[in-house]
Amino acid sequence: MPGELAIHTELAKKILAGFIQSEVRRVGMERVVLGLSGGIDSALTCFLAAEALGSENVLAVRMPYRTSSPESLAHAQEVIDQTGVRSLTVEISGMVDALYADFPDAGNRRRGNAMARARMIVLYDQSAAFNGLVLGTGNKTEILLGYSTIYGDAACALNPLGDLYKGQVRQLAWSVGVPASIIEKPPSADLWAGQTDEGELGFTYADADRLLYHLVDLRYSPGACVEAGFDHAFVEEVVRRVRRNHFKRVMPPIAKISNRTVGYDFLYLRDWGT
Repeated sequence: MPGELAIHTELAKKILAGFIQSEVRRVGMERVVLGLSGGIDSALTCFLAAEALGSENVLAVRMPYRTSSPESLAHAQEVIDQTGVRSLTVEISGMVDALYADFPDAGNRRRGNAMARARMIVLYDQSAAFNGLVLGTGNKTEILLGYSTIYGDAACALNPLGDLYKGQVRQLAWSVGVPASIIEKPPSADLWAGQTDEGELGFTYADADRLLYHLVDLRYSPGACVEAGFDHAFVEEVVRRVRRNHFKRVMPPIAKISNRTVGYDFLYLRDWGT
């Protein structure tokens, strides 16, 4: 972990647990629902949620597809056992396979997106059943790169990890006690056999974290990043991804034809006099 990206883990834990607690209670609720994949991001989110709300108020949902790794299910179970949260397992193979029975030539990307969206259908259904908000698990690196499925794993009511780079997630995960077996394995969305995040991206999270920190937090220009020692082609690729996927980071634009447009002029409740 480069020193510039290191975080004060106890302070970060306090802030993020407080964020979960205050944002959930702000809307008059006490519970959350999250998808527990067996990966580091959802594991850390589960630990933070249990700390914030109590394990009895957290529902962790495992949602395997028929090609999902058994290791992922086992790792998710480790988190459930360690945190004591409530849990549920919902198989999504029937949902996804029913769709692609009519589109048998669909490739891995389409099928992976459908898996992510099927999982979000399950989570929002359980949100209603459990009376809890859906907790997001995406980190800052993924959000900036657009490495998520819009209205799939990118959908949530609130997101505690969205301002932590991937390496910072790992640092905080060690601190709160996430099992080493989860922290040390290669990051993977587990969408198809052998898939890894870094293999699909074409670069490591560690390199992406450092570059994005310079581009976003330090406000370096792409040219300044190259002058600072980053590979030119790598900078171009990361900048291209950040720009191309900006639509995933904002609400859908609304065509403005009045003087009070949602998302432009009507932004929050105090505008309405409450």
